[in-house]
Amino acid sequence: MDRLDAMQVLLAVVDEGSLSAGSRKLNAPLPSVSRKVAELERHLGTRLLIRTSRNIQLTDAGRDYVDAVRQIMGDIKEAELRASGEYEVPRGELRITVTLEFGRMLVLPLAYEFLREHPEITLDVVSANRFLDLIEKHIDVGIRIGPLADSSLVAVKVGEIRNVTCVSPEYLARKGTPIAPEDLAGHDAVQFGKLVLSLAEPGSDTTHQADLNIRVHASDVSAACRAAIQGLGIARLPSYMIINDLRSGALVEVLAEYAPKPYPVHLVYVKQGLLPLKTRAFVDWMTPRLRQALKDCEGC
Repeated sequence: MDRLDAMQVLLAVVDEGSLSAGSRKLNAPLPSVSRKVAELERHLGTRLLIRTSRNIQLTDAGRDYVDAVRQIMGDIKEAELRASGEYEVPRGELRITVTLEFGRMLVLPLAYEFLREHPEITLDVVSANRFLDLIEKHIDVGIRIGPLADSSLVAVKVGEIRNVTCVSPEYLARKGTPIAPEDLAGHDAVQFGKLVLSLAEPGSDTTHQADLNIRVHASDVSAACRAAIQGLGIARLPSYMIINDLRSGALVEVLAEYAPKPYPVHLVYVKQGLLPLKTRAFVDWMTPRLRQALKDCEGC
């Protein structure tokens, strides 16, 4: 039995949640994956996994062993990075994750500029509108919007994003301009995802739930922006998406004094011994530039 190979197979199965998913991740036959896990359990003389019809669960021994295996794999990866020179010159594949539209609008143009200045680095972009586990998905740097719950990550704050209550001038000409929450009765709304148009009372934590007629419900922020520009209702949209529309007058902000608190934006990465130069170079290069890009959106 190749013990190192069996360890890698076990981690793939645990990370993916089942033997079949692990085999797909490894591009290996399911019987081979199952056999290697079984051989590892026989070698250790203990059961590592509880197999069910749909997924797997770790035994107590399995949890301890997987934690140890992750440490071993981390040490091996660090040794390989040292041997390949990744601690001497920024080089190698850099894997980052960012939400779809925020990445498209702000992060990726900067990231591609970073690549032009670092020819020995390649970029793997994982775009997803949810937080991904950096360790599980082998991601070097994440760009996260909103409060951080995972204290095990190193976080560098680069700015904030406002959610702007906005509407087209044509809509206001038809329906009138709301000045206070009570003025919203009878108005139409464009709702983006789960972002409900609640209004914060200035100087307090009190919020008002706006009673609006939802004309459009969009899970895609670009679709919500287009609906608002077309005059279909009042929308609450992230500032980076509508900065040009606000500047051009295609959209105008209303009820600014009732806006919710901005969302923080962080670059995050996993705590480790010696940070690879590709990661350090990206964080150091991206931080001031993304900070400036977000500042440019604050005045919209």
